[in-house]
Amino acid sequence: MSKIAASARIHPLALVEDGAVIGENVVVGPFSQVGPRVVLKDGVELISHAVVTGNTEIGHNCRIFPMAVIGGVSQSLHEAGEDSSLTVGDNCTMREGVTMNCGTVGGGGKTVVGSNCLFLANSHVAHDCQLGSGIVMSNNVMLAGHVHVGDRAILGGGCAVHQFTRIGRQAFIGGLSAVNYDVIPYGMLNGNPGILGGLNVVGMTRAGIERATIHRVRRAFKQIFEGEGNIRVNAAAIRNEYQDCAEVMEILDFIAADSDRALSSPYRGKG
Repeated sequence: MSKIAASARIHPLALVEDGAVIGENVVVGPFSQVGPRVVLKDGVELISHAVVTGNTEIGHNCRIFPMAVIGGVSQSLHEAGEDSSLTVGDNCTMREGVTMNCGTVGGGGKTVVGSNCLFLANSHVAHDCQLGSGIVMSNNVMLAGHVHVGDRAILGGGCAVHQFTRIGRQAFIGGLSAVNYDVIPYGMLNGNPGILGGLNVVGMTRAGIERATIHRVRRAFKQIFEGEGNIRVNAAAIRNEYQDCAEVMEILDFIAADSDRALSSPYRGKG
């Protein structure tokens, strides 16, 4: 049996399958479909012609626009019908044609999206992706499987992100860019292949980071990417110098972490 709150409004031309959980003040518009393992928390709105399926939980006050398919089976070649899930946080907007897939057992079984994210038309979140909060994915952005995106990152229209790539917090990816390698927190990447052109200073300023701190981060950036050693050696060498700067330490920790991908750099895209 479905559990549907009394205040929910289900259009007579919508299909809510047995087993779905529908919260208070949820709106399910005409020609929308809600699968039997779906949880729509309070205030969710499916405007029309939207599909939410799979083992999927949609957080409070999310809006899902026409032709979006949320919680579909992964497009992995190794997909074999195993149990997996998709979780979307609160206050997210999924515009027309957005697709988000559930995870795969081989990738941990979970695709996770944080809160306050905006997904513009036809953007795609593949299996096992892990997304933070406050992210903006512009029209036609494509995330391959197992991609990690940090809080408040912005991805420009039509950019494509290679599987297993990490994009750090508050990074900015230019439109139509090819993201083949990891992008450091606060990094700005453009082009095909993507070149790390510097720091997302505008985003850092909007986030309230002080000018003096931004100057220190820029200095560290030059030491890391313009020093005589390779990127990881340079990053390790300056760690003691920046112990009191959380933003630089975040970049250094990102560089030091294990990853399946190389690091984007200002030189040929790969460090």
